[in-house]
Amino acid sequence: MGAEYGRSDSTESRLSRWLRRRPKDAPGAGADRLGLLLATAAAKLPLAPAAYPAGYRCSCERVGCPTPARHPVSFAWQTQSTTDRAQIERWAQGQPEANFITATGMVHDVLDVPLAAGRQALERLLAEGVEVGPVAESGGVGDQARMLFFTATRGTPEDEDEWWPCELDCHPETMDEHPGLRWHCRGSYVLVPPARLPGEHEVSWVRGPEHALPEPLTLLEALTDAIARHGAADAHAVAWPLGR
Repeated sequence: MGAEYGRSDSTESRLSRWLRRRPKDAPGAGADRLGLLLATAAAKLPLAPAAYPAGYRCSCERVGCPTPARHPVSFAWQTQSTTDRAQIERWAQGQPEANFITATGMVHDVLDVPLAAGRQALERLLAEGVEVGPVAESGGVGDQARMLFFTATRGTPEDEDEWWPCELDCHPETMDEHPGLRWHCRGSYVLVPPARLPGEHEVSWVRGPEHALPEPLTLLEALTDAIARHGAADAHAVAWPLGR
């Protein structure tokens, strides 16, 4: 489903550009959405329904929603998240406007960086022959424009003794505290493509979910270097994971 980054001069995949260009109400748009969601679930990334934009507001109707169209619809999203094809089809068909999140820290983590820094880091990683997994772009203004690098998880509740505490850990309620690198692991989530955001912004794949998940530490140096160059974070504030 996802197109390979680097096969054209553009920093977006052909699939991403096509999704942006296609009218939202075009025939078959729902099937395309479902196909992308099922491809993500087939890659073992657990999904759950999320809010969606209602004009410039959030479908949750909460006054002053801090993350419009970017949060799950259920407080039980961690236990609700699934890769079950039938359940995802029911959700997608029953909630045709809903975005979807993937719960991190079970199968995968996500390294979430400012968009400009992420594009530079991705170019460097591919040029160096580093195995890069799925990558998505999330549109927005300022710090909301992000690039998401999907990686293997560094720990799960089953191997608690091996859990690595890290100051870069990002939970939904602390995202504003991490304008540079955000490391989504256990207890966090990110939107998965295709997702719509307020202001006609979107979340789309640059490299699709069919790519194998890499170890996060193989990407971290390139990401932190790119962030430092773009002034998105002080290089001395970077905290490397520490083993217990």
